[in-house]
Amino acid sequence: MQFQVFKIHSDFYYVKDSNNVEYTCKLRDVLKKQKIEIVVGDYVELSEDKNFIVALLKRNNFLKRPKTSNIDLALVVVSFEEPKLDFNQLDRYLIYLKYHKINTAICFNKEDLESDIDSFAPKIKSIYEKLGYKLFFVSAKNNIGLEDLKEYIKNKNIVLTGSSGVGKSTLINALAPEFYAKTGNVSLKTLRGCHTTRHSEIIQCENCRITDTPGFSCLKFDFMLPYDLLDLFDDLKPYKNLCKYKDCLHNTKENGICGIVDNIDKIDKTRYESYLLFLEEALEYKKKISKRSIKEESSNKNVGNRIASKISKRKRTGARNTVNQSIGEEDDR
Repeated sequence: MQFQVFKIHSDFYYVKDSNNVEYTCKLRDVLKKQKIEIVVGDYVELSEDKNFIVALLKRNNFLKRPKTSNIDLALVVVSFEEPKLDFNQLDRYLIYLKYHKINTAICFNKEDLESDIDSFAPKIKSIYEKLGYKLFFVSAKNNIGLEDLKEYIKNKNIVLTGSSGVGKSTLINALAPEFYAKTGNVSLKTLRGCHTTRHSEIIQCENCRITDTPGFSCLKFDFMLPYDLLDLFDDLKPYKNLCKYKDCLHNTKENGICGIVDNIDKIDKTRYESYLLFLEEALEYKKKISKRSIKEESSNKNVGNRIASKISKRKRTGARNTVNQSIGEEDDR
């Protein structure tokens, strides 16, 4: 029987079986030594006494931030006001989730605070519906626009993500009244959200399962090479083959050089601004790994249905050298 981790607190892992029976476990020492990390959403095997996690099973998908796995849908929650809608921050979440191949929808919360919603909504739709995103305009506080959202997330394992203060916990309270999620106000000093969710947790609702996660705002594209970034922007990608040079980074201001710049009137301004912002971060990453001249490799591998720790490249090389030396010594004899 497999079990799923629904909450982690301190060194304790709270798991449930297929019958929703709950167990409190700790991690077996061998997994700690192998540096295998268990996150909320993982399917695991337990010891016979159900007191220890003994193996991590293969994941369908995985997000490093927020740390969660086996997701059917990511719901990016943003607000119109308090904090004010930031298109670059929204794109940051969308591109990050697209990179990890996670199906994504967008929930615009606090609709009651946007007085000009009728003129603002068409602009948002013109950008993101064309990119294939399902959009929801709701007020979790006033219980407005939630029926369509409830129907869309039915029978799905979803993760709520977004900056602090956008109303994720309030939205959970509206979707699952039986679960009380602590909510907080936006800081008057910084006009940014206050962290109210302290750890990730799967919440069992009537028709779906929601992973609530702590908000964060320091997500950077310092893990990706510049030439991989453009392929995540579906609205910019059609013009990349029109550039004069194959290695064009699409950040020039000269006409006739870059296909994207030459067609900038067909691209939303905020999307191109997001690309340039993320490109700077990717260029910093390229510079960093160029200095190291070391290709990073994953520390884990799939063995059947389990995830196991890999022997590092350095140790493998050392082992081969030892074997070759032994063979050489035998030949000399």
